[in-house]
Amino acid sequence: MRIGIVTGWAVKLAIMREAAVQIVRTLRRAGHESYLAGGCVRDRLLGLEPKDHDVATSAPPEVVRKLFRNSRYVGESFGVVLVRVRQDAVEVATFRSEWGYHDGRRPDHVIFTDAEHDAQRRDFTINGLFEDPLEDRVIDYVGGQADLKAGVIRAIGDPQQRFAEDYLRMLRAVRFAARFHFTLEPATASAIRTNAPKLEQISRERIGMEMRLMLSAAVVKLLSQLHLDGPTLNEDCRAQPTLLIDKLDADADYPTKLAAWSLDRGSDLLRWRRALNLSNDEYEAARDSLSVLETSRQWPNMNIAQRKRLLAAECWSRASLLLQALDAGLSQQLRKEAEPLLAQGVAPLPLLTGDDLVAMGMRPGPGVGKLLHEAYDEQLSGRLTDQAQARQWARQRMDEPD
Repeated sequence: MRIGIVTGWAVKLAIMREAAVQIVRTLRRAGHESYLAGGCVRDRLLGLEPKDHDVATSAPPEVVRKLFRNSRYVGESFGVVLVRVRQDAVEVATFRSEWGYHDGRRPDHVIFTDAEHDAQRRDFTINGLFEDPLEDRVIDYVGGQADLKAGVIRAIGDPQQRFAEDYLRMLRAVRFAARFHFTLEPATASAIRTNAPKLEQISRERIGMEMRLMLSAAVVKLLSQLHLDGPTLNEDCRAQPTLLIDKLDADADYPTKLAAWSLDRGSDLLRWRRALNLSNDEYEAARDSLSVLETSRQWPNMNIAQRKRLLAAECWSRASLLLQALDAGLSQQLRKEAEPLLAQGVAPLPLLTGDDLVAMGMRPGPGVGKLLHEAYDEQLSGRLTDQAQARQWARQRMDEPD
């Protein structure tokens, strides 16, 4: 099954590339310079499969719209058109130059230009490459191929200017460096440290989106080294060790990584909720994981019912990853002792419900919930095994004097 999934994804990627190549071919036949651009070129040169393909062209956006009926503007002022070829969508952007970024994000002025100037307005050299898929050649105006071979993240042109155009590029530099295990070129790293406080000008939504894409132990270390951790989290910069997130399973999800990072920093997740624009689900998953983690550390002192409740907790899988990173010995003991409990079942349907107790004459109120909790503990412990036994037990408890 796994082989089938991988093969299916590879076929999908090939189809996506062919859609982009078909667009390049159509534009070229109409007399317009056109190439594959950006990340898809970078990834192919690195031997990776691109997740999407973009096209850059000399054709004005209105010409692109005429050439491709199934298209629409997604950034008309920037000359970006979304073209659909069968089931695939490809962004087609007209070569452009930009200047005047008063808000540290959007250009005040845009003009359509040629491929060389388009490359020079991009962020990093490894992202400023074009590919001619019809002639199988790479067009490189910015030295991106050399930096790919050297494993370097380098801003195109003046790094101070590149970051002033969009301060989020500082986080993107961290993401690329961590993803590809590249180093930051010294002038680029220096410009990031200088401009790090200006990241606070970027919306929390955009910062949060970037962090979802990249959070890892390597990213955390780079953020600290570049003084980006403070403005990213809306708190002071801290040179804290990354003991927990270093040991965390690489496949841990975003809320689990956030929980580990918060423990390493001694930070309050509630503050991060706004700083990283966390969704309710993300925040609650991270918060509950920490709560379940704290409970799990009491495992040696728990009875059977408490242990089963812990193993049935919604966030147990996340908390178990945190525990493994925090206390490998206890984690190993817990996994061993949990095996027979999991085999028995840790979340059976309750033998008693509130309706059952009310039908037996119990007055609705807090006492019902308390008795149900006790009954479920008895069931989890194996002392109550069927409904008749559970009702008899409940009757005896109800007849006891207050």
